[in-house]
Amino acid sequence: MNPSKTWGIVLLWALLWGVPVHATGTLDTVREQGVLLWGADAEGGAPYVFPDPENPSRLIGFEVDLAQAIAHELGVTARMVQNDWSSLIPALQRGDFHMAMNGLEWTEERVRAVNLSRPYYIYEQQLVVRADDTRIDKLSDLDGMTVGTLVNSVAHSILKKMEGVTVRVYEGQVEPYRDLKLGRSDAVLLDLPIALHYAAPDPALRFAGPPVREGLYVIAVQKGDDAFLNAVNAAIGKLYDDGTLQSIYQKWNLWNDTQRALVEEDHTARRVFDFDEDQAMQEYLLILMKGAGMTVVISVLAMALAVVLGLVLTGMRQLGGPLLRGFAAAYIEIVRGTPLLLQLYIIYYGLPNIGIRLDAFTAAVVGLGMNYAAYEAEVYRGGLKAVAKGQWEAALSLGMTPFLIYRRILLPQAVRVVLPPVTNDFISLFKDTSLVSIIAIVELTKSYNMLAVSSMRFLELGLLTGLLYLMMAYPLSLLSTRLERRLQTA
Repeated sequence: MNPSKTWGIVLLWALLWGVPVHATGTLDTVREQGVLLWGADAEGGAPYVFPDPENPSRLIGFEVDLAQAIAHELGVTARMVQNDWSSLIPALQRGDFHMAMNGLEWTEERVRAVNLSRPYYIYEQQLVVRADDTRIDKLSDLDGMTVGTLVNSVAHSILKKMEGVTVRVYEGQVEPYRDLKLGRSDAVLLDLPIALHYAAPDPALRFAGPPVREGLYVIAVQKGDDAFLNAVNAAIGKLYDDGTLQSIYQKWNLWNDTQRALVEEDHTARRVFDFDEDQAMQEYLLILMKGAGMTVVISVLAMALAVVLGLVLTGMRQLGGPLLRGFAAAYIEIVRGTPLLLQLYIIYYGLPNIGIRLDAFTAAVVGLGMNYAAYEAEVYRGGLKAVAKGQWEAALSLGMTPFLIYRRILLPQAVRVVLPPVTNDFISLFKDTSLVSIIAIVELTKSYNMLAVSSMRFLELGLLTGLLYLMMAYPLSLLSTRLERRLQTA
């Protein structure tokens, strides 16, 4: 085969499948371009990387300072690439940036997926409780307690192995401490840098005992990038030797005597608490099934609320006076015009400010139900308008009341029209339950995310999760088709 054609096929295959093709090594590319691209997630990322409160367009954090110092050692400038934390490694493998650095813990699974640098920080876990809570002073006191942590963190792995502990996982670093202060959880276990930034300055919270369980923060680069990895390692070593690392950590109140061990040769021989990477696919399936069960329960309850509330809103618009019609119309427009994610945030995190505290499950059902009620109301109104106006006039001439007209004439005919879109909304609701993970609900998508990030089996678990969603949604389509046929012959 012609060599040029062969290279063209390889390039096409790489573009289609997202495989980065490097004409030169990463180190050469970085030096040629003069820019070191590093991937991180600035959303709720203090003290690692986060927007400056005084100038939100500027990013600050100890990892921002570290990235700039490493780039300086390489003779280039640093530029952060925003990426969701849970997908940092896949994005790195895809070639979206040169290295990933965002509190990535050293784990065996990550070692198999990418090259990991020498550690730049030795972290520990810090348990935090409310200042007035005297029940908890160490990890062994957590039996029977509800503990918050970050999803897919080492703290999450520690808590999962503790019997009698109810684990509540969050996407961000602020929310666990907020729920702790509101009494929705009994404690929070997170990395010490996070606790120092968010919990230590808060008089309503206190550290429960000293830090425990050491681990290592490392930088990830692509497999086979040995020259670039060596350059990064050399830069970290030089920054430690000349005191730059210590200066950065002291600036962010992160320096402690533990960091002096960064000079050790065998870093991974230190106590590193790892994920359960040896779980079998059968165990993964059980976890996904549990998440699917939560998805079904939330979806059914939320849809029941949406149907009932949608009927009420439709009745208000069709039969109510000016005030009720105006209220229903305003509700529908406001709910449809604002994101569901924002509504969930307001219901779960905003309402406590006015004294209304809902648990995560109730908030999820109420949020989804109230959101979909607005859409159902418009579907029902469209179905009623599809019925010929002459039938209403004929019924009035027979002396029927408006309520009786709706119940005996309009609604039975409108059901045939609205059934397909209502079924479609129910299927959409199944998928939108993935948004409730922001309020510490572990449903199917969140279960997939947790397993995929910890095991790096994004493809296999993704296909399995998609199959479970299909198995839940397809019966609804069949039921809808069967009901449509029955109503057409009725």
